[in-house]
Amino acid sequence: MRTPYVARLWSSRSAPALGWPVTEGLAANARRSVWGVAALVREVGELVGAGIGACTVRGELSGFSRAASGHCYFNLKDAEGGTALVRCAMFRRAAGLLDFAPADGQLVELRGRLSVYEPRGELQFVVEAMQRAGAGALYEQFLRIKASLEAEGLFDATRKRMLPVYPSAIGIVTSLGAAALRDVLTALARRAPQLHVIIYPSLVQGADAPVLLAEAITRASTRAEVDVLIVCRGGGSLEDLWGFNDERVVRAICAASMPVVSGIGHDTDVTLADFAADLRAPTPTAAAELVAPTREACLQALQAYGSLMSRRMYEVIDRHAQRLDRAALRLSRPVQGVSRQTERLALLAHRLSGHLPQAIQAQRARLGQVQSELKHNAAMCTSANGQHLEALAARLRALDPSQVLTRGYAWLSDTGGRTVTSVQQLGAGQSLQAVLHDGFADVLVTQVRSRTSG
Repeated sequence: MRTPYVARLWSSRSAPALGWPVTEGLAANARRSVWGVAALVREVGELVGAGIGACTVRGELSGFSRAASGHCYFNLKDAEGGTALVRCAMFRRAAGLLDFAPADGQLVELRGRLSVYEPRGELQFVVEAMQRAGAGALYEQFLRIKASLEAEGLFDATRKRMLPVYPSAIGIVTSLGAAALRDVLTALARRAPQLHVIIYPSLVQGADAPVLLAEAITRASTRAEVDVLIVCRGGGSLEDLWGFNDERVVRAICAASMPVVSGIGHDTDVTLADFAADLRAPTPTAAAELVAPTREACLQALQAYGSLMSRRMYEVIDRHAQRLDRAALRLSRPVQGVSRQTERLALLAHRLSGHLPQAIQAQRARLGQVQSELKHNAAMCTSANGQHLEALAARLRALDPSQVLTRGYAWLSDTGGRTVTSVQQLGAGQSLQAVLHDGFADVLVTQVRSRTSG
């Protein structure tokens, strides 16, 4: 039986100091004063494989990928949220027996053996079987945050904005050292070198990444100096991309004053920032291609607009030229125009000379008739008015008081000029004035009698 591998890695000189027993195998290996790297790694691999053997381990999938060969490579994280992690490899034969599609965040149980990958000297777990054991804690948190923000309507399609067709300035939120930044800048330089690019640097991974990402997006929104904003980074595991699942980053994207395009990771990587963005690109390079039309396309569009403007201008010039030709044709023979107008004037003068005497004669006849009718109507009106005046005079004469006096009546008044109409106004010895039809008489009352007194 092999000696425990920890003891075998120590030399015979150091072992007694630590209180470890020195076996014959260890003493034999200790005589090798210098190890070759390959020999050391091989020896460690043999010790790990023999010391632990086949085992079952439980953990959370992270960074899962399937190569073109069919082999699967991923990390297995501690299911309790610890920092421990082991690299895993699942070869095509074992991967073909899977009855589900592995994804980051899934909690699984793996059956296999530990080994050492000699080219890199890394400890890895060779998986022979995999089965689901539930959703991982990080993925469950992702789903909870997604459901909460979705209930607020932050992911609604109705709030998505259209990207500008021809932007003049593009903003990028990412790390200055990220490969994604180089990819985006390379794509923009290739497609649209005329665009102005502004970078808003931020961490894209780690505990401080969410705060800095939200601040960078808010700063770009406040400054409002770009037409569209790209938020991007390269691919990674669920925990590497976790900063883009933070609620602060999602709200900053939704509140941005310009359209936001997310280019986070690869096509299989999904974050909450992708749901909040106005458009999701599968990669950072694709994000650059979506926001910036190629320079050739812009030039072709400009050429098409220029051709259209030239064609419309030529049409307008042609219409005006035709009008000018018609006007010039009309002015080319002014004598003919004058002659036609002279003939027309002569015709009008002839018509006027023939019709004027007849019109005057007709007006004179009509004037005589009107004059006769006026005299007749005036006579009739005068006669009627005279008769009416006579009737009024007769009525006036009938009402004349002097006419009444001619019939023996007299008008009495006292010395004050007041008319006397009753014996009640008289007294014996009272002086009166009597008005007769032909003069006046002073009267002295000697006696007053009323008709009732007899």
